[in-house]
Amino acid sequence: MTVILETFDLKTKAYCDVINITSQVQNAIEKTGLKDGIVNVHVAGSTGAISTIEYEPGLVQTDINDFLEKIIPYKKNYAHHKTWHDYNGAGHLRSFLIKTSQTFPFHNNKLILGSWQNVCFLENDEKPRHRTIYCQIIGE
Repeated sequence: MTVILETFDLKTKAYCDVINITSQVQNAIEKTGLKDGIVNVHVAGSTGAISTIEYEPGLVQTDINDFLEKIIPYKKNYAHHKTWHDYNGAGHLRSFLIKTSQTFPFHNNKLILGSWQNVCFLENDEKPRHRTIYCQIIGE
């Protein structure tokens, strides 16, 4: 079994930026030459998140943010703000809910995803960020 780490960088916008990273993850797998295995896609940071969605404009530009605003609004005064005197409590809670890593299988050097399924990164911070995405690839 071989383990290889590949990375790529993103520049994000603040407040629920949703970025399709499927092609970058697929490229990371292809670089390894591994045929079958799994890839763990991870962002090191407590306000980013990794998930899958059908990447289409209505969902990306409106629905995800509207849903998250209902359960974890940005404008709420979180206790986190008092500790660090910043205002990204919602970003931390959104990351806690969605998670910073997801693992996906691949076969014949190709991600196994549903017809409309895409891997995406969600920026939950109140500031634009530079993010490094880590793809820990395990296979043979």
